[in-house]
Amino acid sequence: MKKFALTAALLSCLASPSQGAPANEFGISDMNFIRTGDALLVGMKIDASEISLKGNREIELLPILVNGSDSLMLSPLTIAGRNHYYRHLRNDAPTAPAVIRAGEATAPVSYRAEVDYSPWMENATLVMETVEKGCCAEPINAGTIPVAQLDLEPEVFMPQFAYISPKAETAKIREINARAYIDFPVNKTVIYPDYRRNPTELAKIRATIDSVRNDENLSITSIHIKGFASPEGTYPANSRLAEGRTAALSKYVNSLYKFPAGVMTSSFEPEDWQGLREFVASPEGKAVLTDTEGLLAIIDSPDYSGKDDVREAEIKKRFPKDYRYLLENVYPGLRHSDYRIEYQIRSFHSPEEILKVMQTAPQNLSLHEFYVLAQSQEPGSPVFNEVFETAVRMYPSDPVANLNAACSAMQRNDLEKAAAYLEKAGDTAEVEYARAVLAAMRGDGERAIGMIKKLPSTPQSRKTLESLKNGISRDGKNFIPLTDKVTVPTGE
Repeated sequence: MKKFALTAALLSCLASPSQGAPANEFGISDMNFIRTGDALLVGMKIDASEISLKGNREIELLPILVNGSDSLMLSPLTIAGRNHYYRHLRNDAPTAPAVIRAGEATAPVSYRAEVDYSPWMENATLVMETVEKGCCAEPINAGTIPVAQLDLEPEVFMPQFAYISPKAETAKIREINARAYIDFPVNKTVIYPDYRRNPTELAKIRATIDSVRNDENLSITSIHIKGFASPEGTYPANSRLAEGRTAALSKYVNSLYKFPAGVMTSSFEPEDWQGLREFVASPEGKAVLTDTEGLLAIIDSPDYSGKDDVREAEIKKRFPKDYRYLLENVYPGLRHSDYRIEYQIRSFHSPEEILKVMQTAPQNLSLHEFYVLAQSQEPGSPVFNEVFETAVRMYPSDPVANLNAACSAMQRNDLEKAAAYLEKAGDTAEVEYARAVLAAMRGDGERAIGMIKKLPSTPQSRKTLESLKNGISRDGKNFIPLTDKVTVPTGE
């Protein structure tokens, strides 16, 4: 490979044709420049059909890549008159540059050259030097003309991601909902801590409350217990049992902790018909019961409103087999106590404190606090990505959490996960913009442009749109043609 600088002496010999001097002209078409690995492939078609030369003349075409002080001459091509053409045939080595006889090249000639790629070639100019030689191969006239401006830098789509700042919560109020199955002797409303399953069930309640009380960042604001009885027996009896047993459990819990007045509250529901309905309509219920549609018709019928004893008697009468199954296997689970612990989490302000909480108790952070931490990190960094992944795990149904997680996923090119998040992000303009970016990253630039144009203009959308249009306008082109004809001055 021959590399050289175009010196002032060389440039001085590239004379322009004199006024009125005869000239030859050849055309250039189908140019292409392809970088493959460490090589640059240069191709074009040269039309020499209009060139007419005397027998003792020839024109040497010298393609040269030039960029500042860097340049590289490619393989030359010679168009020769009769005498020069046969001299080349007799004397040239088999590896000598191609020689074409003037007047015989009636169709464009394909030119190909392969050279080692260097970074300076990325924005080089291809110039064509023409040298006409006389009978002794001495230069008579020379000229040069730029043919193409290369732009081999890959067109990289640069999407702009629009993260949304979640609204800050005035107070971070959270709740834990759980269920306990406290066993009571028949018709009794007194709690015996060691009776049957009670040691385990009461321990579950204490563990839930302690998980909040023992965290210095949390403070309990209320505890509510709601007791339920099953439809078995009369409604008045069940009402008495549900009320009494709920009061007993509330008293027991309060005796362990001595909460301030107003923290503990309770309510009761004499018969858990909703729980019964959920079982009957469930896949399990449909698998073991003989007539779920008939059972549901009775459970849902307004004719039995306020007449639950009549409703249960009708089920027992019409579906005795199913009633026995429900009585033995489902009714015991309808005697339960649901409890809700409501608590407030203190606010966290500094990114350092928020990061520590995220690593130990992420459930204590609000979406806004996650966002504050993300803003302190480098976009796309491991902690930045972890913030949005953790946030959406804590708030899996929140549209803003899903939108920000989708943007983070796209930024690290995890398009499958981004698409899944966007399905739960809603249909706001910000979400539609993110879907347009996803379409572009999947290769559908035209569709993405159409989607963005329908949305309100933002700084992010304008930059993304510009990047998309630039990529489409190039459409794989990596050079700008500067001419399709080269005129060769011919000496007298």
